[in-house]
Amino acid sequence: MAHGPSDDKAPQPAATVCVIAYNSGPTLRACLEHLGAQTFRDFETLVIDNASPDPGDAAIAAEFAQKVPGARLIRNSDNLGFTGAGNQGAREGRGRWYVLLNPDAYAEPDWLAQLMAAADRHPQVRSFTSRQVVAEDPSLLDGLGDVMSITGIPYRGGYLNPDRGQAREGEVFSPCGAALMIDRELFLRLGGFDEAFFCYGEDVDLGYRLQLADEPTLLVPAATIRHVGSASSGGRKSAFAVFHGTRNRFWTLFKNTPGPLLPLVVPLHLVALVFVYLRAENRPHIPLIWKAVKAAFAGAPAMFRARRAVQRMRTASFAQIAGAMTWNPRDLSGRRPVIKPLRPR
Repeated sequence: MAHGPSDDKAPQPAATVCVIAYNSGPTLRACLEHLGAQTFRDFETLVIDNASPDPGDAAIAAEFAQKVPGARLIRNSDNLGFTGAGNQGAREGRGRWYVLLNPDAYAEPDWLAQLMAAADRHPQVRSFTSRQVVAEDPSLLDGLGDVMSITGIPYRGGYLNPDRGQAREGEVFSPCGAALMIDRELFLRLGGFDEAFFCYGEDVDLGYRLQLADEPTLLVPAATIRHVGSASSGGRKSAFAVFHGTRNRFWTLFKNTPGPLLPLVVPLHLVALVFVYLRAENRPHIPLIWKAVKAAFAGAPAMFRARRAVQRMRTASFAQIAGAMTWNPRDLSGRRPVIKPLRPR
């Protein structure tokens, strides 16, 4: 159910900002306070309590919805995952732009203004991503958009690298779901997030489909958030994160990789997976990884069925997709950002 104003006759806001709360109490209040302090004001806020077991999430969101004009609280009786709730927010929203902000992300006051200014400067672009720094240590990068390596392993560009001014405005492979802005109609036309993913990797899957549709994603370095990261799921190395991240990476490849690249990417992905999880710090996860690989291949027939619809919508050439990836192994090993000049359209 929803609380707060939802008058269909009210003027359409420029943007809908959606925050999906699940066990987010320690960070949700700070997230919403930073959102309420934005210099750009023409937006509505949807806070989705995704059946959170933490009752504080609903209380914090309800308090915010009562105080902030244009804010609504949606309470789900079941946990729809980040994917299901993200799609729900797009359907419920009224803004031209659909903005997703993680409940553990703290937006700088001009964050939304910078995203909107970039949309004005580049009317041909319909997908944008933010500069992310580590909340506890803003001298470290949390991500400059997502990068896809030729091994099929995606990563956040610059993750945990010192911030030395690497960020520049340009194209990245895909937006990071922690703080993205996308044309809401485009998001819905592409099918939104794949709800089979539930959580983790859904933003890369969406970004891959944007690439296939010849829709660039622009990194806006001036639009900055401070990000805690994986606050709701127990951390990057939690069993939940490892299982879903591993399984969903395979599904992203099965659905989206152009045919000529599949025989190259899937074997490279398996080799890279073995290499990564034979490291001493990752060996305790090997049984869980094996479980995730089996789940990925068990779900492969459904992904290949979905692939037919995805590939029918492809307008980008094979060369464009290959060129959007990084083929340099040092990029992946060093988690280096890959930012390319915005192509003319």
